[in-house]
Amino acid sequence: MLKESDFYLRRLHSLLGIIPVGLFVTQHLVVNHFATRGAESFNTASNFMGNLPFVLFLEWFIIYIPLMFHAFYGVYIAFTAKNNTRRYGTFRNWMFKLQRFTGVFLVVFIAWHLYQTRIQKALGVEVDYNMMHDILENPFMMAFYIVGVIAATFHLANGLWSFLVTWGFTQSPQSQKVVSYITIIIFLVLSIIGVQAALAFI
Repeated sequence: MLKESDFYLRRLHSLLGIIPVGLFVTQHLVVNHFATRGAESFNTASNFMGNLPFVLFLEWFIIYIPLMFHAFYGVYIAFTAKNNTRRYGTFRNWMFKLQRFTGVFLVVFIAWHLYQTRIQKALGVEVDYNMMHDILENPFMMAFYIVGVIAATFHLANGLWSFLVTWGFTQSPQSQKVVSYITIIIFLVLSIIGVQAALAFI
């Protein structure tokens, strides 16, 4: 019974990592990229997202609850997984290890990012271009955010590969190899978008 429940929890964890969490991460990076066009463009895009109908419902049931389950169950998986990169240093074993490492790091990064933005907004601080400029003009915070963005894009792209394998979409070695190249491209594209957005705030 425990093995069966663990099987379904892992499937749910995998699914939520792509839908809706992965989609939200992609959308979040795209909105932030409007900062490359200037403060007004970013503020317009950010305000549009922040004023959607039923925004609190969307945030809690489309973002926060799925994200919390994915994060906390992911930490459990990370600390119970058996890494064997020392014995079998294959590409996929390293990706497996990096997936767990970035997942744990992202729990810390996302918690801090939420504190600096969403919690501050709840306390009456306006979340806009100037706020992000004030945060990211600190070199330490800029480095922290860039590492966070790259960790998030890697975790999403590699998680997409795992999702397609776990759910049986890519079963043959050839299809898994092709998807590996596709997810590497996704990782690079999203990383460029995210890093450009962070640098645009300063």
